[in-house]
Amino acid sequence: MISQINHSLPGRWAAIIPEYPALAAVSVAMRPLLHPLFQALPEGISEFTFANIYLFREEHHYSISRLPDGSLVILGRDKDRPFFMSPFGLPGKQLLDLLMANHARMKCVSRSQTRPLQDMGFTVTEDRNNFDYIYLRRELAELTGRKFQKKRNLIKAFINNYNYEGYPLLTEHLADAFHILEAWRNEHDSVGDYAAAREALEKSEELQLCGGIYYADGQPAAYSLGEELASGTSFVIHFEKALSRYKGLYQFVNQAFASIIGDPYATINREQDLGQEGLRHAKMSYRPTGFVEKFTAALPEKK
Repeated sequence: MISQINHSLPGRWAAIIPEYPALAAVSVAMRPLLHPLFQALPEGISEFTFANIYLFREEHHYSISRLPDGSLVILGRDKDRPFFMSPFGLPGKQLLDLLMANHARMKCVSRSQTRPLQDMGFTVTEDRNNFDYIYLRRELAELTGRKFQKKRNLIKAFINNYNYEGYPLLTEHLADAFHILEAWRNEHDSVGDYAAAREALEKSEELQLCGGIYYADGQPAAYSLGEELASGTSFVIHFEKALSRYKGLYQFVNQAFASIIGDPYATINREQDLGQEGLRHAKMSYRPTGFVEKFTAALPEKK
């Protein structure tokens, strides 16, 4: 994998992505290189799409660099805590030691990377708060059985109380999606992912994001936006916004979107709960079929 990336970098890519320790800000110009590489990753880690890295570049202070062996590394910082990520394969021990010394820890370590890192002497820790929740697409679309009775009741309440319509989130509906996002922002004390969600709508065509928009009694009420990942077998929901005044709307949108994206996607990735108790409860209530596990790696503590 590293040699393939290396061979793709000479020429204009080498000019856009400098050699470490020089760094480059993440830009849309990098998409032709990075998007196919992210799409080929089989693990389905939600952070590892070009759209996600680009849209959250300011929140996580993302930059990108090219290591001497040709592999690509993503650098970032959460508040005062630096980190790096190596989605396209692990560099050698010497380079990892250098990265650990300069950036303290490696985030979004996949399950397949844990053993090689441990064998090289690094400490690997489970990052449960950032596990992605994975659901069978067909199960979310059908919601059969007693375990989903409450969800069906809420959906029924929404259907009985409102005239509803749903459409693909195409250009002609973007203005209504912006209206939903602004109304959602006004309902919440925290800005949350508002900035990234707004830019995702603004650049949805450039980033090739797709989704659906839903209306209640003729008024824009909710939308979902995401993309495929895990080598095209899964669909990740990056953004889902719904107005709280419509009882059962979130449950309706969850089922409706799972129904329309179709059989090419066996699973739906609804990302992480970030350790928030309420969000964890909500995600668990849909009975995930499993998780995309993530880990962190660091140098062993000195005794």
